[in-house]
Amino acid sequence: MAGRMVVGSAALAELVRPASAPDPAGGHRVLPVRPELTGLLPNRGLRRGSTIAVGVGQPRRSGATSLILALLAEASRAGSWCAVVGVPTFGAGAAAEAGIALDRLALVPNPGPEWPTVVAALIDGVDVVVTAVPTTVSVSVANRLAARARQRGSVLVPYGRWDGADVTLQVVRGVWEGLGPGRGRLRRREVTVSARGRGAAARPKEIKVWLPGDELTRVIPRSTGAGGAVRAAAPRRFRVVAPAAAAVRPLTVVGSA
Repeated sequence: MAGRMVVGSAALAELVRPASAPDPAGGHRVLPVRPELTGLLPNRGLRRGSTIAVGVGQPRRSGATSLILALLAEASRAGSWCAVVGVPTFGAGAAAEAGIALDRLALVPNPGPEWPTVVAALIDGVDVVVTAVPTTVSVSVANRLAARARQRGSVLVPYGRWDGADVTLQVVRGVWEGLGPGRGRLRRREVTVSARGRGAAARPKEIKVWLPGDELTRVIPRSTGAGGAVRAAAPRRFRVVAPAAAAVRPLTVVGSA
């Protein structure tokens, strides 16, 4: 299905059928995440049936998209299907760079007014469903989608404000490295990611990571220099990304009617 563009709800149903096939990861109740993110999640991974929200933050370009890529990468690598709904700027090149398998990635850039129907259909057959949260979504619709994820064993990842999530992750601070006085190149960003939630996730947590890192998102190592001063490790350069045309393209669903 790589590289095929499909249109409408009928094609969406055809996508859900193969995605619903036996999970190559073994149907485990917890889908893996990269080791440096496990401390933010009560089950040390993406528990099937849970809702893991990613806050947008202020300003809007706050590293949330990079955090979503990091969350999806290990589950995708282990064989899970992933879908991203309502995020037209979500790039296949960045997804491939993060380690997401494009032949198991479905993109619905513009779901239109049938957004709840599209998300519900994907929850029925896709392991991890990321969706931008419309400003007009009602509490009842949000609750129904979260309940559907619990019933179907999918992981729902709302991108935006979502009350009642099991865990909400958000990039709260970020500083780019690489620029000198008037010159240089942006190399990577040190970000602080917070986690808050309910139940086992009720106690707030924070970690610092590099987003992006060299092929992997990394917890920022800290070392002690002369005189006992604590400093971060020296920055590394970005890895060059091959053009997206050279990679396997994700399945893209355009429209919902």
